[in-house]
Amino acid sequence: MTELQQVTDKLLTEGNITREEAIVLLNNRNKDTQALLASKASETAKSIYGNRIFIRGLVEFTSFCRNDCYYCGIRHSNKNASRYRLTKNEILACASHGYMSGFRTIVLQGGEDAFFTDELITDIVSSIKSEHPDLAVTLSIGEKSRKSYQAFFDAGCDRYLLRHETADSEHYAKLHPSTLSADNRKRCLFDLKDIGFQTGAGFMVGSPYQTIENIADDLMFLKALRPEMVGIGPFIPHKDTCFAGHPHGDLDLTLYLLSVIRLMLPSVLLPATTALGTIDPHGRELGILAGANVVMPNLSPEDVRAKYNLYDNKACSGAEAAEYLNSLKEEMRSIGYEIVTDRGDNAEFILNR
Repeated sequence: MTELQQVTDKLLTEGNITREEAIVLLNNRNKDTQALLASKASETAKSIYGNRIFIRGLVEFTSFCRNDCYYCGIRHSNKNASRYRLTKNEILACASHGYMSGFRTIVLQGGEDAFFTDELITDIVSSIKSEHPDLAVTLSIGEKSRKSYQAFFDAGCDRYLLRHETADSEHYAKLHPSTLSADNRKRCLFDLKDIGFQTGAGFMVGSPYQTIENIADDLMFLKALRPEMVGIGPFIPHKDTCFAGHPHGDLDLTLYLLSVIRLMLPSVLLPATTALGTIDPHGRELGILAGANVVMPNLSPEDVRAKYNLYDNKACSGAEAAEYLNSLKEEMRSIGYEIVTDRGDNAEFILNR
């Protein structure tokens, strides 16, 4: 039995591998192993969630950001970015439209915009929950103090998404200005978990300077954090950043990692991300077949979707858009899955509450 077969068997039987074993999996990846892990990952997801795919309505409510992350299209120093902010009423209207369309989870995502104070965010969250008590509200607005996170939670926020981007401090420093650190990012994630949020982490696949060892470290960080959600997607460059000429992340490696993460964290909520659908027209379906079980159609007003431009050619229309939900349902049915409209809470989280 080869070393790859030994590690694969351990992952399939125990769902637990070491950093060194993760490196073996990554360095020796082949089509047969990838197909095997995808099949087992899909089986694992179905054993917990059935053939159900959960939808989250994405509301991208501000493209202003105080940060200057080197890879991001809405970074503070990008003078070509189109900036906008939705008003509270516009955000509430998006939430109500999503609710009437069958969504039971919305994700409020934006740059780290000082205009949206803690008081304003808590007011928006509590207003949404007041109108739609059974609607799960997720925030994805970056690094905050523990006090801020607690205020959001107390206002009724259910979930918080914060990709860690890379667990390695040196790699993190190559992608971000010195004002940001991997240690603080991790502090935020552990604070969120401790407060009681269903917490989402994740990383970019194929980001500049990324090594196999970096990815192994990311997997080990996820194993230690045990987030309820993990969002990974291929790195896609933006023309107005210093990484404009960098190639996008590898589709097959991203799918492989989706399968590995599903097997390591069986009950995790795992999106087939917009980035997957951006680099391949069937990327979303391939993600589901590799073990993902969440899709996130866009609920933002149509006139601002293209302005939330984190990377080039971001998919925000067609089946990526909430108004094409029926089309998305047909896509999922074609591969044997069903879009459902319940909240889709993490199974392990519910059991351990």
